[in-house]
Amino acid sequence: MSERSAATNRWMRWLHVYTSMISLIIVLFFGITGLTLNHPSWTLGDDTDRTTSAGQLPPGFVADGTVDFLTVSEFVRSEHGVSGEVTEHALTGNDGTISYRAPGYAADLFFEVDSGTYRLVVEQQGFVGVMNDLHKGRDAPGSWKWVIDISAGLLVLVSVTGLGIQLFQRKRRTRALVFVALGLVVTVLLTFVALY
Repeated sequence: MSERSAATNRWMRWLHVYTSMISLIIVLFFGITGLTLNHPSWTLGDDTDRTTSAGQLPPGFVADGTVDFLTVSEFVRSEHGVSGEVTEHALTGNDGTISYRAPGYAADLFFEVDSGTYRLVVEQQGFVGVMNDLHKGRDAPGSWKWVIDISAGLLVLVSVTGLGIQLFQRKRRTRALVFVALGLVVTVLLTFVALY
C-alpha cells in the first residue's frame, strides 16, 4: 500500500469511527421509531386523548365584515392552551376553520361568523405518537428538519467511509463487494415487491 493510500485509509478510519459514534444515537432513535411506525398498535399504553370544547368568540373578531383570524387564534390559544403552528385557516360562507399542528398534536377550530359560536377538537397523542411524527418530520418545526438532514448526512458518511475502509483491505475487498452487491439486489427486490 502506498504512503498516500495508507494516509487515506487512516483518515477514513478516523472519520468512520467518530461519525459512527455520533450516529449511534441517531440510528437507535430511527430504528426504534421505525418499528413503532411499522406497528401502529404498539402505543405502550399511550393512547390518543381527544377532547372537544365549545364556546363563544369574543366581540370584535369581525371588523368591517372581515374575520380577524389572528384575534380568533390568540383567543383560542389563551382560552384553551392550544399549541402548534397554524397550518390552515379558511372561511366558507358563514363557517370558519383554523387548524393547528405539531408532532403528535392536532387541534381544529370550527366557528360560525354570525353567531360567534365555536367548537374546538384537540387530539394529543402519547409519547410514542410524538416520536413517530418526529421520525417522519411531520408537523415538526424547521429546526427539526435540520436534525433530520444532518442525521441523514452522517449516516451517508458512515456508510461511505465504511465501504471505503473495506475496499482498502485486499483480503476483504472481494467479500465486501459481494456483500454490497447482495445487499443492493435484496433492496431492489424488496422495493419491487413492495411496489407491485
